[in-house]
Amino acid sequence: MQVGRAEGNLRLFDSVWATVDRKYYDPGFHGVDWRATAVTYGSRAAAAADETALYDAVNGMLDLLGDSHTRAFNPTEARDYHTQKRAMTGFRLERVDRRWAVYEVVPGSPAEAAGVQPGWIVLARDGQPLEEHFKLPLLRGGEVVHWEFLDGHDRPVALALTAQRVSVARRDVRVLPGGFVYLRFDEFDWGTVRWFSRQLKLHRDAPGVVVDLREDPGGTLLALDFTIGELFDRGFVYAVSIDRTGHRRDLKALTLGSAHYGGRLAVMVDHLSASAAEIFAATMQEQRRAAVVGHKTAGDVLSARMRSLPGGGMLEYSDRDLRTAQGRRLEGNGVTPDVEAPKATLDDLRTGRDPDLETALNLLRHP
Repeated sequence: MQVGRAEGNLRLFDSVWATVDRKYYDPGFHGVDWRATAVTYGSRAAAAADETALYDAVNGMLDLLGDSHTRAFNPTEARDYHTQKRAMTGFRLERVDRRWAVYEVVPGSPAEAAGVQPGWIVLARDGQPLEEHFKLPLLRGGEVVHWEFLDGHDRPVALALTAQRVSVARRDVRVLPGGFVYLRFDEFDWGTVRWFSRQLKLHRDAPGVVVDLREDPGGTLLALDFTIGELFDRGFVYAVSIDRTGHRRDLKALTLGSAHYGGRLAVMVDHLSASAAEIFAATMQEQRRAAVVGHKTAGDVLSARMRSLPGGGMLEYSDRDLRTAQGRRLEGNGVTPDVEAPKATLDDLRTGRDPDLETALNLLRHP
């Protein structure tokens, strides 16, 4: 191990450890002996032979907190985070009828170009059968993954897909039968705020709107302030954030330039809806503004900050806890929908049927 590498590794490690030590929202660190981690994981970081091993050591320490909002991004991941692009082959997997199935294909991805379709059964990755608790690993651009499928007619298909950086800033709008409008977005950011407001203004006479937050991982609280405000005539406190000293700060819906959309509303969520998406859904419930439809959310709801790390990486860490206006803590609990939709079957995926959307539209038509 070169002395220079070890010193550089420790500079990065110390920056992460000290930031969490001073600023993490829970001064008890969820019961973790934080000082002890400096010795155990600091030595691993110092001995790391490359960037991958270094970030593995750092994130091994952060994982002890059990907090999805606290992690270190290597320089490539930090770039992807800011550009809203990820290296991927391009499909989402779900456990359906006790098998892994393609639930959704990402537009513009290698999987879409290769003809992969929802409802295909995924048998193996790089020659290894998928186990029940399989989780898609992070990929690097240019990495080749060998997939084995059964297609929609249960015929075997083998594809070598090369991971590419694909945009995850997805926004969709559709006008459905009866004039109802479907809006989907996968990130609470300024682009979404502008898009959401514009769509609501264009469709202000629609009898109802479905907001699809399935797979939405959240975003910034300021974007959430304005997004909630689009659906109300007045501002109000929708949540409270609390720092490690107990200081409370109100989070308010902002209606400046709002569409003030007053039609009926349904919000769709699932187990991948997280953070700001969960707060949005909980607010709609508490304000009796919308029916929340689908499946219980992730329960990953804390306020986080970003800090640059030596070498181009980035640290995300939770600096404040959150409660809804009615005092609900969503972290670890999630949002339970008002109406749970039937889970999609393999036939649903293959025929393009969406039970969540059907349930939401039924509620809008028959409130």
